[in-house]
Amino acid sequence: MSVKQNIQAIINELSHNLSLMEDDQLQELVKMILPAKHIFLAGAGRSGVAIQAFANRLMHLGKSVSVVGDITSPHSNVDNILIIGSGSGETTSLVALVNKAKSNGVKVGLLTMDPTSTISRKADKIVVLPGSSPKLKHQQDKMTSIQPMGSAFEQLLFLTFDGIVLELMTKLQETEKTMFARHADLE
Repeated sequence: MSVKQNIQAIINELSHNLSLMEDDQLQELVKMILPAKHIFLAGAGRSGVAIQAFANRLMHLGKSVSVVGDITSPHSNVDNILIIGSGSGETTSLVALVNKAKSNGVKVGLLTMDPTSTISRKADKIVVLPGSSPKLKHQQDKMTSIQPMGSAFEQLLFLTFDGIVLELMTKLQETEKTMFARHADLE
């Protein structure tokens, strides 16, 4: 196969995985985001890259947001939420983070492949993104992927965040123009 054919196969796979997602879960996460006074975001590895991109767009929407671990992150409280992207839902550092957030009264949203993971059991809202990874303890529906490791999850995670941003734009009456006014100018 050519690179272009590989890309088409990836798009076809992601389209199939999207058809397995539940819109109700996504809408519940949007409802969780809207009233939050501050949004903390966390993920490890490639999921962490998708989380950083989501944090950037939430900032463009005018939301108070930080990526956990950034030196400018504020103290958490009950008006805050924590959104985690974790395919396995078992990453040790993220499990510890969820425990700390829950002890501070912070609500937790999780985007994951495993709805039975440690973090899933602690989360207030879960969005299941179909995918496959050797890290999964409980492989759901014996999903397979043409891509290595968790690539399909990570790509769908990035696209899901962009879909959430479009929904938030509508609900917050934001436009590309109003968002661009918040875009970094010291680059």
